[in-house]
Formats: sequence, structure tokens, C-alpha cells
Amino acid sequence: MTVLGLIFAGLAALIHVYIFVLESVQWTAPATRKTFGTSAEQAEATKEMAYNQGFYNLFLAIVTVTGIVLIAGDQTAAGSALVFAGAGSMVAAGLVLITSSPSKSRSALIQLVPPAIGGVALAIGLTL
Repeated sequence: MTVLGLIFAGLAALIHVYIFVLESVQWTAPATRKTFGTSAEQAEATKEMAYNQGFYNLFLAIVTVTGIVLIAGDQTAAGSALVFAGAGSMVAAGLVLITSSPSKSRSALIQLVPPAIGGVALAIGLTL
């Protein structure tokens, strides 16, 4: 179960790196505007906010990946703490999105389901 948890945590980190790229690098690009349902004017007006938000997603991914690397290096306590912190924050952010913008439920579920599975599987794996 530990390996399954780390796989899902890693998948969650990859998703959040992708979100970082969309928000911080490609925010005003036509494809990104289509993904987020924004006009060129809206994207330009929210560019600074999206840039900042993208880095939050990147930092969550970095924390999670650092935890995975530490667990792989037999530093289970520190690594698990980082995976739980990163993945737990991803889940919490997804819950905030789904409760504040129910129309974005699909995006919220993409953001929160993999880290939730990862965290639960890791917790089970560590207790066995």
C-alpha cells in the first residue's frame, strides 16, 4: 500500500506541476484561456493572480516529491510528514474550490482525488 500511496502522491504532484505551467507560464495563451473559460481580457486582468496561484501549486508538488524521495531513501518519518502535508494541502485546496465554485467540481476532483487516494494508501501502508 505504501508504494500505491506514493504513486498516487506522485501523480498528484505531476498534476500540480501541470497546473503551475498553465497558471504561471501559459495563462494568457488561447488554449489555457479555453481550459479555464476566460476571455483574453479576463486573462490579462488576472495574470498576476494566476502567476502567484501557479507557484502555490508548484510548491505543493515540490513538498510532495521531496517526501517521496525521502521515503525512498529510508527516511520514512520526515518523508511521510512531507507527503501528508503536500497531499493534504492539495485535497484541502480542492475542497475549497468545490465548495466555493460548484461549477468547477470536475477540476476540483482532478485536483483532490489523486492526493486523497495517495494519502489514505500511504497511511494504511505505514500502519501495516
